[in-house]
Amino acid sequence: MPKRALLKHRPWLLASVAAATAFYFLSNDPIGGIQLMLLKGLGVALLAIYVLRRHLSVDGGILAAVMALSAIGDMAIEVSFIAGGAAFFLAHIAAIALYFRHRRQHPTSSQKLAGAALFIFTPVISYLLTKDAGVTFYAAGLGTMAALAWLSRFPRYRVGVGAVLFVVSDWLIFYRMGQGGQSALADWLVWPLYYSGQFMIATGVVQSLRNDLPLDRD
Repeated sequence: MPKRALLKHRPWLLASVAAATAFYFLSNDPIGGIQLMLLKGLGVALLAIYVLRRHLSVDGGILAAVMALSAIGDMAIEVSFIAGGAAFFLAHIAAIALYFRHRRQHPTSSQKLAGAALFIFTPVISYLLTKDAGVTFYAAGLGTMAALAWLSRFPRYRVGVGAVLFVVSDWLIFYRMGQGGQSALADWLVWPLYYSGQFMIATGVVQSLRNDLPLDRD
């Protein structure tokens, strides 16, 4: 993005990173309760604001909805796993719509294979980790989202990889569920993988949409 635009909109990204980082280090802090829940949602909610400020359009609105629903899921899952999962599932549906609108016209064989693998193995591995039908249904939406992100015209090594990081973070959660308790690996990696994925998706899609604008100077 041009230097002036970066300076103008960087505060929203920096604030998002700061909130996400603060939550990571305070997640086991005694403050707990509603304050920690709001802090958790703030990281991705600020990405939604960033998106709207950078690209106020139908596609920007869909992407902002993806981030907003994800932020709701981040908070709701602290109260109810089902409520949080439902919010994330709706976020995946919105993302599916966005990526389908911007699907790559002539994907290579390797891209098609990677997309098919994400579509098939995301729910399969999720089921093997949990043996839970509800989780598998959710993971089918997650896998479809990731597959279409990989097959979209958006930069694969930002948006596609971001979607894959989202999948891996959820697999770690499902692994913890299947183990019936805590996992040090999941405790350390779930949030960084998830937030990094969302950050890559938001900035990657926005950059691509901005590049489509004629004479985009800021």
